[in-house]
Amino acid sequence: MNIIIAGAGKVGKVLVRQLAAEGHALTVIDQNNRVLEKLVVQYDAIGIHGNCAAKTVLEQAGIREADLLITATNADEVNLLCCLTAHGINPNIHTIARIRDPEYAEQIMSMRDTFPLSLIVNPEKQAAMEIERLLKFPGFLRRESFAKGRSQIVELRIDSNSKLKNVSLFDMGSVVKCRVLVCAVLRGGQALAPSGNFILQEGDRIFVTASTSDLAQLLKNLNVSTRRVRQVLLCGGGRVSFYLAGLLEKDGISVKLIEKNPDHCLTLAESLPNTSVICGDCSNQSILDDQGIDQCDALVSLTGLDETNMILSLYATNRGVPQVITKLSREESITIAGAMNLGSVISPKELCSNIIVRYVRAMQNQTGAAVSVHTFADGQVEAVEFLVDESTPNCDVPLKNIRLKPDVLIASIIHDLKSESPNGESRFVPGDRIVVVTGQRGMLQQLGDIFI
Repeated sequence: MNIIIAGAGKVGKVLVRQLAAEGHALTVIDQNNRVLEKLVVQYDAIGIHGNCAAKTVLEQAGIREADLLITATNADEVNLLCCLTAHGINPNIHTIARIRDPEYAEQIMSMRDTFPLSLIVNPEKQAAMEIERLLKFPGFLRRESFAKGRSQIVELRIDSNSKLKNVSLFDMGSVVKCRVLVCAVLRGGQALAPSGNFILQEGDRIFVTASTSDLAQLLKNLNVSTRRVRQVLLCGGGRVSFYLAGLLEKDGISVKLIEKNPDHCLTLAESLPNTSVICGDCSNQSILDDQGIDQCDALVSLTGLDETNMILSLYATNRGVPQVITKLSREESITIAGAMNLGSVISPKELCSNIIVRYVRAMQNQTGAAVSVHTFADGQVEAVEFLVDESTPNCDVPLKNIRLKPDVLIASIIHDLKSESPNGESRFVPGDRIVVVTGQRGMLQQLGDIFI
């Protein structure tokens, strides 16, 4: 497809990388020539220097022939104006806008028919919702849901005290005493597709798929703490903190938020009446001690600096905080984080780009398109959910008799309300949903792509 991306910031760069890998023709608009030149050379995209909301610039970018426009500049107003202008030139174009301001988001939803937007994405709100989910279901470093929560892929770290340390996957069932499937292992920064004789080692991050009930049993049998979160300490008062504090207030969770800008503290205190807003530097140990870091159930580091967030999370882990969540923005930080004990790592731009990639794939393949797309293992592995219909090959055939493409694993089959970790005798039929895991991102555009 012909796709125009307006804005080559953090989200824009991730989108260029992902969509270029899937073979789309990309045109990138930005006002920074140096950023454009790097993207053009690295990803064979077309670069247009200028204001993306200007009609002349959009015409130069080929808006009349484009299938999709994604606006991801730092200004919500520019993103909206760009989409409005593009739709005026090309009424058939699909438009996706990143809208971050809470006031604009509510306004646009209430005036949906006025704005010609196919999709609205908000990285900070999406990150806050993901963090809330992790806080409500502690025990896992990460949790990806499929089929409305009936099947999940979760992340666990093998530490020095883990019951799974030095255990082979063949013997894992005797330890966890429930049916789970290890679909990937991250070791030394490299994602591996393990076989049955694979032996888990200290420091491994494993990605397990199972039903919700089996995952609860998994945590219990591994003696992983799942106590309910009652007190949360948020470090940093940015948009993610604002959205998250509001969600946690509704959940009845006690929230303390540390922010060093006095004026912003007043704004947050007015908007979040049930949150304790503390004016101070969260990187100061005495501030953390005064606010009861030893008594909190969870600490979430949400400052604007990745380095500060990593230090805060390491400190919280050393102080024995039961649950630690770290927000990271830069790709290089996420890579480094794999070797550090930072608890759960959240990347707003990755969450946002996954939503957009799923929409793009649905545009391409109206039949058999992905229902949801998630990346994990530091972005090296992709899990894709598909709906099985009458046209799907190999329906009602045992998996042992089906030939799948290399590096493809059927990780879960969801029949009605029940999720199954499949074996050789498992089958799928029309109406089922299946979750497929692959290390080749972008390879699976539709369900038929998994078969030889």
